[in-house]
This record gives sequence, structure tokens and C-alpha cells, in this order.
Amino acid sequence: MNAPITPATGKRDTRDYQAGDAAHHIHAFLDQKALNAEGPRVITRGEGLYLWDNDGRRYLDGMSGLWCTQLGYGRKDLTAAAAAQMDQLPYYNMFFHTTHPAVIELSELLFSLLPGHYSHAIYTNSGSEANEVLIRTVRRYWQVVGQPRKKIMIGRWNGYHGSTLAATALGGMKFMHEMGGLIPDVAHIDEPYWFAAGGELTPAEFGRRCALQLEEKILELGAENVAGFIAEPFQGAGGMIFPPESYWPEIQRICRQYDVLLCADEVIGGFGRTGEWFAHQHFGFEPDTLSIAKGLTSGYVPMGGLVLSKRIAEALVERGGVFAHGLTYSGHPVAAAVAIANLKALRDEGIVRQVKDDTGPYLQRILREVFADHPLIGEVQGTGLVAALQFAEDKATRKRFANENDLAWQCRTFGFEEGVIIRSTLGRMIMAPALVASRGELDELVEKTRIAVDRVARSVGRG
Repeated sequence: MNAPITPATGKRDTRDYQAGDAAHHIHAFLDQKALNAEGPRVITRGEGLYLWDNDGRRYLDGMSGLWCTQLGYGRKDLTAAAAAQMDQLPYYNMFFHTTHPAVIELSELLFSLLPGHYSHAIYTNSGSEANEVLIRTVRRYWQVVGQPRKKIMIGRWNGYHGSTLAATALGGMKFMHEMGGLIPDVAHIDEPYWFAAGGELTPAEFGRRCALQLEEKILELGAENVAGFIAEPFQGAGGMIFPPESYWPEIQRICRQYDVLLCADEVIGGFGRTGEWFAHQHFGFEPDTLSIAKGLTSGYVPMGGLVLSKRIAEALVERGGVFAHGLTYSGHPVAAAVAIANLKALRDEGIVRQVKDDTGPYLQRILREVFADHPLIGEVQGTGLVAALQFAEDKATRKRFANENDLAWQCRTFGFEEGVIIRSTLGRMIMAPALVASRGELDELVEKTRIAVDRVARSVGRG
């Protein structure tokens, strides 16, 4: 028998919801047994930057869901676009020699926002799928241009490209590989994480040294065998790690020298997060492919895609024949309609420009002011509306806490208790609020994060 309805929400009691969840649902990246004992939060409503749970508690969402709700929650223009498209054409496939207006208009809008050397997209349902499609597309390209031996993809340790099989292999998270996440013809090099691994090198020296590992790996494997290098412009799930400024120019030089495709995973960085439409523009390099998702629809409906340069697309179209690839929901009309409304809002309301000129610099400034001398924080990284706080036992020597993961998880938990959602990963606290955040909301985000960090500091005798 169900528990009684609570007056605060008019819905089922939270414990009843939790019991139903435990009975039938396996969650992502959690110990399910431990979660069942604790009980998950039951989120029931969102508006702007805020979420409410079933017991009426309010949280400032400092992570845009999972780096995706660029416009925040409750945008009526996006929900109206979905409803209108559902009334007109709720679904049709991209097989059988067909297309539909929504995906055509989305493509026209998307490529008006992209740099001019891109021309085609393959639509998917997620970033993971985009990176699955990437591997086959890159390998097919090299077949078409007469270099079928070029099959190996190189990624980075601690990089993240999704949780499907091939995407897991491209990523460099070894604990995921241990669960069967490996496929042939994938190699890895080190991540450009200066705070953790820079030693006595300057950031510039370290960035170049990390980039040169790519050249060494290409030579080890044979350039005639290497198809592409994939990396996030900044590492997202790996800890919002921003590479030194010397890194990306050297990576691009190496890829061009050895004719290796440069593939940027823009699933997190795309659609305004850094104050540029795409994160590679912030870092000043020119990829051959872009994997996109998340901010494409502000997370309102699932959609992703693989964007191709003219070089790749023209070869596939003119010389490739049948490309044996397809997804039931590729270019889904409702997702495309929502993406159109989302991209028009980001463009027409000047939201990306606001992140670049106003709210982004404001967040970066106040974070550095608040945490510059904090006894627990060794470094603040970020740009635009994405940032990371690095826990450190000794800031001067960049010594990290032996239990940094535990401390970061504790900080995340304190954040929820204070009413702010921030994420912990590998000794770093990360945040990426919606791009529509006001200065007042950013003040609240930083202040509640400070309280959570201070609580951790007191717990280790540094408060």
C-alpha cells in the first residue's frame, strides 16, 4: 500500500517514491545498494536556475543538470516548440530517402553559427552516440581517400567521451575500462593536468611536453596507422581541467604534420559555455570534427550530433557510396524543433555574448577573490560559466590530500545541505551554471559553495 500523500506537494510521499526507485531503477555511477539505503532526492520541479525536491527544498543548480540546461528550467518557448512539432509531425525517420523541415532548418541554423569550414552533421541522441559514430566515420573517411590502414584513435587518460562501449574506450577512465570498456585500435596519452603532474615545469613547458606525447605516440604506432586524436577542449567529467595555453597550438601542429584528424569533443564545451559558441574557439584551434549534444537542446529533449569539416564531408558524399550507419531517432523532429528554439534564444537574446562580456568574467573574478587565500584551495580554473576549485593540502608545493576524493564528496554533500548543487571529481569541485544566470545568482552560487568548502575545512582542522 502506498504511503500517504504529502500536503506540501500533493504527490506521493518521498519514502514511497524512493522505494519505487529502489525496486526498479539502476542509477548511473553510484553504488546502488548504498543509494537504496540512503534514498535518492526526488526532484519534482525546475524554474530558472532552481530545482525543488518532493519535500519542498529548493536548490540552486550550479551544474546546469549535467552541463546542459543552458537556458535554465521552465522555458516556455522550448516546450511550445516541442508541443507544436508533436502536433504536426511527432516522428519520422531519416531512412527511406526522406527528410523533414525541422532537421533541415536546424542544420541551416547550426551551420550559420559554426565556423565556415564545417558543412555537414550526423545527428544522434547523445554525446556518447556522437562519439560512437565518430569512430566509424573517421575510419570510413580514411577508407574513401585510399588510406584504409589509418584506424587507430588516440585519446587521453582521464578524458571522458561517454559511457557506451566505444565511447568508454576513447575515454581514459580506467575504472570504466575495468568493466569491459575497451575495443581494439584505441590508444591514450597523458592529460594536461599541470597542478597534479607539472612538477617543476612551468605551465607553458608542461603543456608543450604533454602535447609532444601525441607526436611520440603517433611515431610509435606509425602515422600511416593513426586515424584521429580526440579530446575535450577542457576536460569536463575529469575535473574541469583547463590545459596550459601552449597545449592546443602544439596539438594542432602535430595533427597537421602527421595527417591525423583532430576531433574535438564539444559535448560539454559547446553552445556558449566558455563565452564562445564552441570551446575550441576559446582555445584557438581548428578541429576536423565536433561531437555535440547537451546544450544543443538545453537538455530539454535528447539530441546530439557529429559535425564534419568540408574536407571529410565532401569525401564521404562524393566518393563514399553507401555509409552503413543509421539511428532510429537520428534528426528526430521534436528534438530538432526544440534545438531550433534553443539556438535562436541563445543567439537572439545575446546570451552567449553576455557570458563572454559580463557574467562569465564576473563569476571568474569573484571565485578568485573568495578562494584566493582559502586554506583548502590550491587553484581556481575556468572561463565563462565553467569553473573548478582544486583541493590542496599545500598550495605552494601543489601537494594534494591523500583522501581528496573523500573531501570533495563531503563538500558536494554539504553543498546540497546548503541548497546548492555542485559536483566533485578527483579532488576538484566543479560548477557550470545555466548561461542565463544573473550576477545575483552567481553570488549565491559562490557564497553557498564557500560555506560548503569552509565546512570541509573545519572537518580537517583548517577552519
